[in-house]
Amino acid sequence: MNILLVLIPISLVLLGIATWALVWAVRKGQFDDLETPAVAMLADDDLDGPPELPKRDGEAP
Repeated sequence: MNILLVLIPISLVLLGIATWALVWAVRKGQFDDLETPAVAMLADDDLDGPPELPKRDGEAP
């Protein structure tokens, strides 16, 4: 029973830290744009095609 006197305050402190972290993230704009990062990885940045491999000596072009 005495362990509850320790666990309840610890859990309340952890809850307070989690709430503070959520409020901080919302105020800093971490949740403003949820669509662009998911779509940005699908964008084709490489418009030139694959890079050419270096030619070895004696190979025909």
